[in-house]
Amino acid sequence: MTSAVTARAPAKVNVHLAVGPLRADGFHELRTVYLAVSLFDTVTARPSDGLSLTVSGEGTGPGAGADVVPLDSRNLVWRAAELLARHAGVPADAALDVVKTIPAAAGLAGGSADAAATLVALDALWGTRARREDLAGLAAELGSDVPFSLHGGVALGSGRGEQLSPVLARRRWDWVLGIAGEGLSTPAVYAELDRLRADGKVPDGETLAPAEPVIAALRSGPPQALAAALLNDLQAPALALRPALRRALRAVSDAGAAAALVSGSGPTVAALADDERGALRLAAAVAGAGVFRTVRAVHGPVPGARLVT
Repeated sequence: MTSAVTARAPAKVNVHLAVGPLRADGFHELRTVYLAVSLFDTVTARPSDGLSLTVSGEGTGPGAGADVVPLDSRNLVWRAAELLARHAGVPADAALDVVKTIPAAAGLAGGSADAAATLVALDALWGTRARREDLAGLAAELGSDVPFSLHGGVALGSGRGEQLSPVLARRRWDWVLGIAGEGLSTPAVYAELDRLRADGKVPDGETLAPAEPVIAALRSGPPQALAAALLNDLQAPALALRPALRRALRAVSDAGAAAALVSGSGPTVAALADDERGALRLAAAVAGAGVFRTVRAVHGPVPGARLVT
């Protein structure tokens, strides 16, 4: 057994997120296009007697709260370790150290990235030799976004988001992420969407918007085509729960973004730039607007969970 193994996994932006009605199993049917971007969390796994977890970095300081980044079986990292151990028939013995740059509860799948990186790191540490297909199946048991965090790149997601079809993107896409000071609960945003639909304030979602326009734009560009195709059915409920996001969207638009939308369930705002230089200019302008706690220039697509040491 090696002394330590480190894996990393990326954040995601949903460039298309169409949400159907609430299903009998408590989930919503989704049609989404995931894009993995260059903001990574890392997980280091070391041999240990029993299972332990530490988390540091973005959003884990004083006042973060154990409910945001728990250090027990409520954390997807812990559950990923136990799930892989059961699957492989090995003891769940590991000291796990997560270093975050992806904020929690930000609509960027940070927890899912951590779980995917944990599966990859522990597979190497324990020598379980799991096939990538096996890890993908375990990822789907852990959460809707975990399979994509393992896969990376660009993919069309269906079901509750866990059923993936790879999408070819021939070019780099540059973004600026505006990260708010306080997260939004994903279940709360979905519940607000259901309430808005029951009140007739947004479309009922019986017909899911097609993903073909955004897929075509990702394949061939230009940025204006992708800007026109962006969609997020969760944006309206996120704005209802966090009205300050309207100011944030205006700020990135005024700063020259080609387009902007709330990422996933929010509250991160993802702003599309024309190219890398444009993203750096946009990031500087948005940072000066004072509406975000953190601003990051990122690009995608990037690979999913991979070993780094």
